[in-house]
Amino acid sequence: MTTPSPQEVTRLLVAWSEGDEQALTALMPLVYEELRRLASRHLDRERASHTLQPTALVHEAYLRLVGQKETQWRNRAHFFAIAGRMMRRILVDYARARIFAKRGGGAHLAPFDEAMVVSDERAADVVALDEALSELARFDERMGRIVELRFFCGLSIEETAESLGVSPGTVMRDWTLAKAWLRREIGEGRRSVG
Repeated sequence: MTTPSPQEVTRLLVAWSEGDEQALTALMPLVYEELRRLASRHLDRERASHTLQPTALVHEAYLRLVGQKETQWRNRAHFFAIAGRMMRRILVDYARARIFAKRGGGAHLAPFDEAMVVSDERAADVVALDEALSELARFDERMGRIVELRFFCGLSIEETAESLGVSPGTVMRDWTLAKAWLRREIGEGRRSVG
């Protein structure tokens, strides 16, 4: 399958925003492989023995994406930014549930996919990174969005700039500052942001 043009993806996203369900049907095959690469990128940061497959993460994110009835999709970068954020939330929610259960949090919590197993240490790292990123976003919202788009969504400098409506130079400066801030916040030994 050839790579779809960004304009074709954007056209289908806009049609979907306007209520055209056929546009969603046409869109998913065009973006599936890129969503799978995005899921793989997220899972590459997990421990080596992690059993969740990118397909399961894509499917969970898909279920959440199709529930986005009120979203006015602007373009391809906007779509993948939202998809990446959903994948991040899925993994963070699972890590929090894992920590909660470890601390005797009450009833048995079933994860969204029984194959998803996260070590206690890895779950704490995921939560620490999420909390640090949330703090960064409170301090400087644009820097928080840049980290999210670059690190979690895998967007390029140019795609991030387009998504945020700023120059690539601004993205590069904020990206450098945000990485330094996060390293200091969560400690060099616990998580590498890069």
